[in-house]
Amino acid sequence: MAERQIGNVRAARADNPLAAGWYADPEARIFEGSYWIYPTYSAPYDEQTYFDAFWSEDLTTWNKVERILDIERISWAKRALWAPSSIERGGKYYLYFCANDIQSDDEYGGIGVAVADRPEGPFRDALDRPLIERFHHGAQPIDPHVFIDDDGQAYLYYGGWQHCNVVKLSDDMLGLGTFDDGTTYKEITPDRYVEGPCMIKRGGEYYFMWAEGGWGGPDYSVAYARSDSPLGPFERVGKILRQDPDVATGAGHHGVFVPEQEDGDWWIVYHRRPLTETDANHRALCMDKMKFGAGGEILPVKMT
Repeated sequence: MAERQIGNVRAARADNPLAAGWYADPEARIFEGSYWIYPTYSAPYDEQTYFDAFWSEDLTTWNKVERILDIERISWAKRALWAPSSIERGGKYYLYFCANDIQSDDEYGGIGVAVADRPEGPFRDALDRPLIERFHHGAQPIDPHVFIDDDGQAYLYYGGWQHCNVVKLSDDMLGLGTFDDGTTYKEITPDRYVEGPCMIKRGGEYYFMWAEGGWGGPDYSVAYARSDSPLGPFERVGKILRQDPDVATGAGHHGVFVPEQEDGDWWIVYHRRPLTETDANHRALCMDKMKFGAGGEILPVKMT
């Protein structure tokens, strides 16, 4: 068992992988005092038709909630549900997700949003259509990540094909707002970005993270940038998570458990491929400590 620090109390946390089965692209949140992980069910696209979730009160025992949202409850989704991102606002829980793996504006799909009264769902499609259904600035509409800033403004970061956009979300979390210049979609792509955006805030500074490399290969990894604005500019600092030939390969597309106090423990939750696996879809949920240096830099994560 590894350990975590809660005040002056030390408690064990589960060994990696955290759960049985193949899962990927985890979002990590703390809801109602419990730790929640919302991942992709990792399978061939035509089988990837639902979301499970995992929760824990102590990081040691993880409980599975099955099918919090499935394709039968999404009228416009036909295949390939993945990369969910969750958030709570006003007593409601919102789950942003992508479906159909569209390759151009001639196809129908993109990023949707579902809503529930509880973190475990069941979630229902809130719009009966995608929230974002077209390509903007070259970004495939996939891999959403939702972030609410201290001033209450909610942002959705998303994008594949080496382009990342950010949009403002409306107060009801179901629509898109506009920026001061009148635009809706703002490209913020940092150097070497591929997909899987993630935003956290620490000490008044914004840390924007993303996945690099190919998701099906061993070199999948996580890099980051720092900025004084949620809109950037974001200049790449470097990698913080990568394969370890003694542990696992393909480590990437992550979420972060943000502590209530900044001097608390930060945990990065990610997927990786066991050394014994060659199937691209054989990915496992894992978690490791994420530490910061004296200058606020994110230190390289040691996989355990």
